[in-house]
Amino acid sequence: MDNQLNTLTAAELKVAFEAQGYISDKELITTVFLALKLEKPLLIEGAPGVGKTEIAKVLSSVFNTELIRLQCYEGLDENKALYEWNYQRQLIKIQMIRDNASQDISEQDIFSPEYLLERPLLKAIRAEKRAVLLIDEIDKTDEEFEAFLFEILSDFQISIPELGTIKAKHIPIVILTSNHDRELSEGLRRRCVYLYIDYPSIEKEINIIRTKIPEATEKLALQIATAVNHLRHSLTLNKQPSIAETLDWTRSLIAMHADYLDSTLVKQTMGLLLKNRDDLLAFQKDLGVDGLCAAVKQATATNKTQACDCHGTASCKG
Repeated sequence: MDNQLNTLTAAELKVAFEAQGYISDKELITTVFLALKLEKPLLIEGAPGVGKTEIAKVLSSVFNTELIRLQCYEGLDENKALYEWNYQRQLIKIQMIRDNASQDISEQDIFSPEYLLERPLLKAIRAEKRAVLLIDEIDKTDEEFEAFLFEILSDFQISIPELGTIKAKHIPIVILTSNHDRELSEGLRRRCVYLYIDYPSIEKEINIIRTKIPEATEKLALQIATAVNHLRHSLTLNKQPSIAETLDWTRSLIAMHADYLDSTLVKQTMGLLLKNRDDLLAFQKDLGVDGLCAAVKQATATNKTQACDCHGTASCKG
């Protein structure tokens, strides 16, 4: 893997991403490439569902290495992220020593690597092969936890009071993701290469749909991507449709043998895109099924594929 990284070019990385079905652009590939070459953590921010976590999965596949994931949440502490001592085994060891009256108990007897329970961070540091370490949704933790990460992100080492400093055998590929629910500290940002991922353009989402779901026709993919884009930009939603939800909607429409969008299908399947009651009410009040179909018709009318040429507002029939 090290040789593969050393000789890797940005063009080769783009091809590798495409082979994994990840549709990227030049800015994304360049940023990921530089993070790999500099051996620095990559901090990826963006709304939920734009493909941040997927980058770590793709890198794991590209380099055929283990993906080690730390899922962050409010209240996450060092023990759950780094390591814990196997107290049960330690107690058994203490009892065995006590049963042997001629032997004294020393700290080394019970605080040695064999009694460590590895959590994701320590596991990545001690891995025999360079791993991909995903620290997912770091914005759900607090600044104290961020500060705890500084040593790992800067020096790729961990300090354990009873054992000393453990340095990485192989510097892991570190990916941190954030939904920007809160502002991250400058200290964390300084230690990372930064990438922001926005929702895809209509053209890019069409490409994603056709790549992930080859059976989707160009016409249907255009209508779906246009409809989702309109929902994201025309309504104030609590939760905008993610790329994953776009793909689920596409698969559902294909399962219903849809060749095009129409008002009945949109009404029946809107719960695949909008999963919040307030968002559904906002859609019904401010746009509605007919409004969405009309917007899709208007937006695609001049497209060369002529994917939507219906003559009313009740459908997006091709």
